[in-house]
Amino acid sequence: MPRPATPSTTAAPLLSARSVVLSMLLGSHPDRLSSAQLTRAGTFFDIPVPTLRVALTRAVSSGDLLREDGDYVLGQRLLARQRRQDEAVEDAEGDWAGDWEMAVVVVTGRPGSERAALRDTLAAARLAELREGVWTRPDNLRRPPVNDPVLSTFSARPDDPAALTDQLWDLTDWASRGRALLERLTQRDSPARRLATAAELVRHLTTDPLLPVSLLPADWPGRELRTAYAAYQAELRELTH
Repeated sequence: MPRPATPSTTAAPLLSARSVVLSMLLGSHPDRLSSAQLTRAGTFFDIPVPTLRVALTRAVSSGDLLREDGDYVLGQRLLARQRRQDEAVEDAEGDWAGDWEMAVVVVTGRPGSERAALRDTLAAARLAELREGVWTRPDNLRRPPVNDPVLSTFSARPDDPAALTDQLWDLTDWASRGRALLERLTQRDSPARRLATAAELVRHLTTDPLLPVSLLPADWPGRELRTAYAAYQAELRELTH
């Protein structure tokens, strides 16, 4: 079966002014920043003030950002993305008794857009596709079960959880690419380059399957990557306050 896309180990391209603005707000809690705060951050990342203002205007026009009491806040689409990123950084795992959750698509003939949206929802919930229409993962996350009228959901216990894990996720590749990103983030690089690396790192973290420790390699870097990104978020918050 196809493996999830993972980031390149080469340097990420620098972010556009718009992406810098959105990254600042995605990493900000609470998620609101003033024009002055964003301008100061833009200067730190070598973005001219006029360019930053154009980026803000376009982000508001597209609905990615909203204005509230003179501040900029995330629109609904990016709020959902922020929640996924936060889950990737925080420890979302709970106790695991050995059960796996399964979600089986039981409705056929749906439009392609609906099928794609459901796939995105299931992947965002860290489920992996065992075969077409059958998704599964260990039932160790604190999030609520995925609920959709086209799905039948239930629990199961595979005969060989380790073999099934190897079938569903390429953990060696994920760990290798994560370590490469961590090394790049800790290098003495320009602020703009580090921001681009951090953005790539958090995208990589959203593909962490968040498996039980018993199913992970002994040197799994997930927690180390989450800690490093959380520390970088703190750097960004210091920059804007």
